[in-house]
Amino acid sequence: MPKFEEELDFALELEEPKMFKVFLHNDDYTSMVFVIEILTSVFHKSAAEAEQIMLHIHETGKAVCGVYTFEIAQTKAQQVKQKAKQNEFPLLATIEDDA
Repeated sequence: MPKFEEELDFALELEEPKMFKVFLHNDDYTSMVFVIEILTSVFHKSAAEAEQIMLHIHETGKAVCGVYTFEIAQTKAQQVKQKAKQNEFPLLATIEDDA
């Protein structure tokens, strides 16, 4: 049987995935301690980072907690919603395009 070698002439272009920012929003009811807990457990921030982000949320109304691919950002926002609901807090997490 003859041996055939064929060279394909096309380039495979890969693109970086679109990234999305996850924000936490300030409200008048969610405790600062709970926000720090969310930042450490969901977003894996150190205690010092979590406190700094929490204060930024408190002072400015919202802050970026991380930048992820869409699926991961969506999952993080859902985890925040679920934990907040379990603890009876109205903490809001949103995602925005990191364009």
